[in-house]
Amino acid sequence: MIKEVPVFKILENLVNDSLLPALIFRTARKQCDADIERLAKSRSAQISKDAQENLVREVESIAQRYAIDIAVLTENPQYHALVTTACGAHHAGQLLAWRLLLEELMSRGLLRLMIATGTVAAGVDFPARTVVVSAHSKRGNDGFMVLAASEFQQMSGRAGRRGKDAVGICLVAPGMYCDARVIHEIAQRPPEPLRSVYFASPSSVLNLLKYRNVDDLRYTVDRSFGSFLDRKSALTMREAAAEESMHVEAESMSSERKKKAQKRVRRMERDAQELQDRQKTALEVSLDGLAKLGYIERGGLTAKGFWAANLCTTLVLELAEAIADRLFDDLRVEELVGIVASIAGDPHRPYYSLAANPLKKDLYKKMNAILQKVRDGYQSNSSSEIGVVPDAALTVITWMEAKSWNEFASLLRLGGVAEGDVARLITQTADHLNQISRLIDSHPLLAKAAMEGRRHLLRPPISDEFIID
Repeated sequence: MIKEVPVFKILENLVNDSLLPALIFRTARKQCDADIERLAKSRSAQISKDAQENLVREVESIAQRYAIDIAVLTENPQYHALVTTACGAHHAGQLLAWRLLLEELMSRGLLRLMIATGTVAAGVDFPARTVVVSAHSKRGNDGFMVLAASEFQQMSGRAGRRGKDAVGICLVAPGMYCDARVIHEIAQRPPEPLRSVYFASPSSVLNLLKYRNVDDLRYTVDRSFGSFLDRKSALTMREAAAEESMHVEAESMSSERKKKAQKRVRRMERDAQELQDRQKTALEVSLDGLAKLGYIERGGLTAKGFWAANLCTTLVLELAEAIADRLFDDLRVEELVGIVASIAGDPHRPYYSLAANPLKKDLYKKMNAILQKVRDGYQSNSSSEIGVVPDAALTVITWMEAKSWNEFASLLRLGGVAEGDVARLITQTADHLNQISRLIDSHPLLAKAAMEGRRHLLRPPISDEFIID
């Protein structure tokens, strides 16, 4: 087994062969952060004093350009490593302002090494002269999965800067959990075929029914790209079933074997029909659930359905049911923000927990009952992933009461919580509050409270967008 190549060795070899700037892909955030810690301790990774001073000036320039509080950057635990080695870690656990800083430095040619997770880096444009792939798999919801051809192409495609490099170079740094032969095999694969990501979510169905009836919606789904792909796949399955049936009839076999073969053919035909009807079935399940919960009646929206259609969010049913059950009535702004944050958080992520929870347990109990009501009435794979996370509420309310992000970030570090995860929780909560604030006609007091709560959350360095002079 080959041990992992140390990051300072990778950097040393890239420097010797004039292959900088470079981008190293890791499978986990912890690996990225550990690499930066190792580089910070390595004398060979240090840049000259003049280069360090220039990098500090560039950081100040970028902070001024995007109106970022310079203390948010300089108090980041990886700031010292950044300005002494010109290397940075880019992943979802980092604050958006920090990731923006790294992207700007990379685009200006001031960063020698960017260490990033593949899923994050795939959506960011920072090409480098060299790309180093250190794993042939990545962690997903179902454990580690081998990289898809398109994912590897996203990574390797970052190699080579337009107008600066005649050719981009992609290297493999295999280790204990990386087989270079697997990466070679992935590189030879053709790209995966296009697939439809449409599904009949409550939000999309309610919005479409504001302007169409149920028959129009069924027609639209039947003509969708997803239905086209399903029909195409179903046809292939039917052809395979027909061949199998002909083979069964032509071949001489025992009665029992023939029965089993015919049963297998019928199962293939049944699976083909289910696949062909998959999009229609999903729509009918969605319509049935919305009808059970009182959003649809006689093929159109009810009064409840009309105002709920304004909640363009993944939590439309959870929020709408809470509103309909008057859970949010008479809550203080902090309580409203906290209870919305409790269902906006990811149940599997750790949040700040080193203080007493400010919300009453009864409020969480009522929200749990609402979530169960939605699960019982609306069949969906995603609804089961939504849960009440009291620590998420505490985290967001703590941010509302904090004087500054640096004060808040020190609490997060004390609790071992990633700033990027918390920033995402805050912006998700703000987005849900923004949707509630659209109910100014049907629920004016609640809409105003949601608007005020959102305003308290979106303050520097958390905001909808950075201001560019």
